[in-house]
Amino acid sequence: MLARSSLCLRLLLLIAMFAAPVAAASEFKACLVKLRGEAATQGISPQIFDAVMDGVQPDQSVLDAMDYQPEFTVPVWDYVAGFVDDERIADGKAKLDEWADVLYEVERQFGVDRHVVVALWGVETDYGRILGKRPLLRSLATTSCFGRRQTFFRGELMAALRILQDGDMPPEALAGSWAGAFGQTQFMPSTFQRLAVDIDGDGRRNIVSSVPDALGSAANYLEDAGWVSGEPWGYEVRLPENYNGPSGRRTRRPLAVWTRLGIQKVDGSALSGNGRGALLLPAGKDGPAFIVFKNFDAIHSYNPSESYALSISHLSDRLRGAGPFETPWPTDDAGLSRAERHELQKLLIKNGYDIGKPDGIIGSRTRAAIEAFQESAGLPVDGHPGQKVLSALRAASP
Repeated sequence: MLARSSLCLRLLLLIAMFAAPVAAASEFKACLVKLRGEAATQGISPQIFDAVMDGVQPDQSVLDAMDYQPEFTVPVWDYVAGFVDDERIADGKAKLDEWADVLYEVERQFGVDRHVVVALWGVETDYGRILGKRPLLRSLATTSCFGRRQTFFRGELMAALRILQDGDMPPEALAGSWAGAFGQTQFMPSTFQRLAVDIDGDGRRNIVSSVPDALGSAANYLEDAGWVSGEPWGYEVRLPENYNGPSGRRTRRPLAVWTRLGIQKVDGSALSGNGRGALLLPAGKDGPAFIVFKNFDAIHSYNPSESYALSISHLSDRLRGAGPFETPWPTDDAGLSRAERHELQKLLIKNGYDIGKPDGIIGSRTRAAIEAFQESAGLPVDGHPGQKVLSALRAASP
């Protein structure tokens, strides 16, 4: 009787294992039928839908990626260190020279500072080097049928189909992030429809292979988001000892109020700027502090993460020739630059850990290897790719 019960249980488990994918496939197929009807009501040709959606299958990795977004999970000092390093600063200065004429025209049309536009380009795709390889239609079809925010992603799928129907770019150009962002400045399809511009004058808005169109489109986005020409995004400030006053990006006060609270620029000079500013404390009052203005909010609207907006803002300052933040981050294990991340991975491989090809991207295999090394070296096991584990790996390597 016990053996029979065990056999039944095993059969039920096998049925469940095979039934789940079948059910998902059936559900996805039914969802595509509904999406085809919805597309038709929005003026998208059934022939276009059928041509590009034929054979599309759901992508589970897209749903997994939805639950891991580094701008909201990685400490701000790690996030900024990975995006604002010597390599990206040098490359950005070279791009400022290479595309000087285009950037002049972009500034003239949209009033957005060229350093910010180039910094956004650098943070989004490393100046066009990393565009993402996921087929947009597969990603958007998956998120339209499964997971959170299906209504939002259905709108993005319809916008992507409209891009193809309008002929702005071919289907093979629509590849990008898990969420559907694409191009050198990573626009969502609906954003492309609304704000992409043709700067190179070829009659098409192409943010994938046209740098002028990508830079102009990013500037147009920032202008639309409220960019104030000639104004700074903000600057680093110094807090008085034991500061316990207001803070937060939405807590705007006249600069005179912040001055009365004892806040100064980091060099000790008086606060300056037009309008009201907010006090940003991305790592608490013991870390770097900033007074930010409307232009910081415009950058923030591109990706609603303070770590993201601060990275672009700081990189734009570094491209102008400014130095690092004066106040150190409140951590004893600072983040790694991309060069240091490559070194970390090479040292892990040298010590016998299989992480694949070193690419400077700290994924699950690298974190697992870090944890294994930390355990073998008697270090706290947290998988954190910081200066401590890098120093330990250097010491352990011949």
